[in-house]
Amino acid sequence: MPEQALATPPAGEPVVETRIGDTRITLLGTAHVSRKSAETVQAMIDSGRYDLVAVELCPSRHHALTEPEALAQMDLLQVFRQGKAAMVAANLVMGAYQQRLAEQYGIEPGAEMRMAMNKAEEHGLPLVLIDREIGTTLRRTSANLSWWKRLNLFSGLLASLFVSDDVDEEEIEKLKEGDVLEAAFAEFAHDRKDLYQPLIEERDRYMAAKLLQTARKHPDKHVLAVVGAGHLKGIVEHLHAIDDPEAELERLEQEPPRPVWPKVIPWVIVALVLFGFWLGFSRSSDLGWQLVADWVVINGGLSALGALLAAAHPVTVITAFLAAPITSLNPTIGAGMVTAAVELMLRKPQVRDFASLRHDVAQWTGWWRNRVSRTLLVFLFSTLGSAVGTYLAGFRIFGRLAG
Repeated sequence: MPEQALATPPAGEPVVETRIGDTRITLLGTAHVSRKSAETVQAMIDSGRYDLVAVELCPSRHHALTEPEALAQMDLLQVFRQGKAAMVAANLVMGAYQQRLAEQYGIEPGAEMRMAMNKAEEHGLPLVLIDREIGTTLRRTSANLSWWKRLNLFSGLLASLFVSDDVDEEEIEKLKEGDVLEAAFAEFAHDRKDLYQPLIEERDRYMAAKLLQTARKHPDKHVLAVVGAGHLKGIVEHLHAIDDPEAELERLEQEPPRPVWPKVIPWVIVALVLFGFWLGFSRSSDLGWQLVADWVVINGGLSALGALLAAAHPVTVITAFLAAPITSLNPTIGAGMVTAAVELMLRKPQVRDFASLRHDVAQWTGWWRNRVSRTLLVFLFSTLGSAVGTYLAGFRIFGRLAG
């Protein structure tokens, strides 16, 4: 086994020093909400002992830290077309959680990562991003949950919009020992066990593989790896257990397989509804038109209600009522796509909306005040209303046929 030793710097953060071939690796375990951790990172890089700095960041999170104005370049319509609205909303909810920490305790989560980036640039040291892409992690997390737990998680995320309670001291202590991504998700989950593997264990292996890959590319160098204290033990264990880092990275970057049933069920429902219409008209025109009216009122009404709850423009609300009964019979396009496009046309977000987005969503009222987040709510709520309306209207139609 490669040589390794445990040390403790003056500030108290744990450090593990080990060797991979001719490369020395010093792993610093930090607390994501600790000023002392940022000071320790500063002191260690300023010591001049290191040739390369690795950080627990993925390209997306690194981009968000280095170019916060990139939010202003986000194409919302493209986000909706690519089906990423829920992902963006989840990221904003997690960002709101971190903003609450910053405002409550005067602590900016990830300050030690920002310090590592700045100091690496100042000393002209290469910076290596060793964490897995957050989008992949979130998708693999979702795939690891049952549909019921995904529903609980999603409902928890929605409920968090209406809660502005302070983060309690117990959660702060867990953050000092663990991982901010896990903590942000776990706040809205009822069972953390299913979150552990994709959020922690897989990322431990991923970061270990990245460090092994870095060690082979940079022999005879001294690498400082700045990671959350909650990852330290797992990374060290996997450093000495992974034989092929490239194969391990490829395995952990694979997107989870998408089940077939979410694509099939909407078409089955459409077929059943159309069959119900045909059956109704075959009995009598009055019954047929009654079924059509049920479909329009229930489906369109609930989608319009969702848009109304999101404080959409009145024209958008009317559009939701008219579009939902039609789009529900064409699974290739959703009601939310139409309502979001209309809302964007009527209330196009301005530069200041993007600039204040992260701050606004820290309070539930800000989601409705900011045009960017409000458009996301219009998309999500009108989509949810249409989905519920599809099932309720379907039951209503077959209830009338059976009566």
